Amino acid sequence: MDMVMKKFWITTLGCKINQYESESVRERWLSMGYEQAENDAEAHEIVINSCAVTAAALRDLRQTVRGINRRNPEGKIIISGCAAQVFAKELSELPGVADVIPQERKFELLKLEDGPENSKETTIFQPFEIEDYERSRAVVKVQDGCSHRCTYCIVPITRGPSVSRAVDDVLKEISRLLEAGFREMIISGINLSHYGREFEERIDFWDLMERIEDEFGTEWGGRARLRISSLEPGQLKERALEIFSKSKLICPQLHLSLQSGDRQVLKRMGRGHYKPEDVLVFLDKLKDIWPVFGLGADILTGFPGETEEEFKNTLEFCRKLPLSYAHVFPYSVRPGTIAASMKGQLDGPTKKERGRILRELVEEKKQEFLQKISEMDSLKVLFQNKNKGICEFYSTCILEDEFENEVPRDLVEVKPIAAKDGSLTVKIK
Repeated sequence: MDMVMKKFWITTLGCKINQYESESVRERWLSMGYEQAENDAEAHEIVINSCAVTAAALRDLRQTVRGINRRNPEGKIIISGCAAQVFAKELSELPGVADVIPQERKFELLKLEDGPENSKETTIFQPFEIEDYERSRAVVKVQDGCSHRCTYCIVPITRGPSVSRAVDDVLKEISRLLEAGFREMIISGINLSHYGREFEERIDFWDLMERIEDEFGTEWGGRARLRISSLEPGQLKERALEIFSKSKLICPQLHLSLQSGDRQVLKRMGRGHYKPEDVLVFLDKLKDIWPVFGLGADILTGFPGETEEEFKNTLEFCRKLPLSYAHVFPYSVRPGTIAASMKGQLDGPTKKERGRILRELVEEKKQEFLQKISEMDSLKVLFQNKNKGICEFYSTCILEDEFENEVPRDLVEVKPIAAKDGSLTVKIK
């Protein structure tokens, strides 16, 4: 990479892990004396941190590259992230692309002459860290990669096997962010169920959350909060209930990598290690700890061979879930995955229609949940701008009157007024 640079710009596509890594690069480049441009048209170097989880993500990337090149024909475009790992040749031929950096070389974005020791070994957690964040909520990356090969998923190919961040490094970063004024942090990873597997001291994700609670719960409980990015259904056992029951920091909200509500589809997905009905049992127990909680899920419909009955099983299962939102994805073929060559590939209109039906159900449930929490006496909101924020249940809250002065970074107690247009109208209590 060319070390001479005047101005840079970073565009991030995809997940919170990409957001975190982009922030780490931004901080490092600023500390080295580089200047952040006002926009991509003014930058000498433009980093695009890419996603490859769906075919649409790759289309978005191509459009992004071409748009930047039109606005800034002289700018050097550097593509990193998941798409860079799998589609390097194709991406290198796009206009304006100067470099494509795969995952095992992504430490180069930190402008390091040499990578971490044994950098070619995928068991090394690469040296990304942050002290600040350009958003109101900070991401804390604790794990990367995935060692479980779901048949539809390209992530193990794009990010490699699971690697975990040392507990002490996680604690230090949370401490830095709290001192910097952040009052909500998202504990994030590609597959949190794999956290700690490679450590000599065998610990798991819940052990990590317990350490975080022990370190910060007493001082920061009620003043700051943690949100968990996404959990595997197989993690929802007694140990999880134990951690939730004693936590003063964890938001009463979960996001589940559910994918399907049909056991046969889950088996074909390579996800036969959990039963949908076990999720319902867990959530029923969770009500004793959190009488009200937000619940999101990732749902993949139109998987190869998905029959009408199997789809209806997922639909009925989702009816039983106390969802407050969900991300519904029609299945798309990803190169190099087992599902790409499976028989029974569904046509586009069928996948689109099933996605529409699921989204309609999710929207109904979202409105029901918003109505429920609109009747609560108070909520705590982290505001992202002068009138919009997120409450503990991960629902969007719109302030009746805007803040006249600077937006507070603390959690603000509000009173809900009404549920409207997919959000809550609130006023300062």
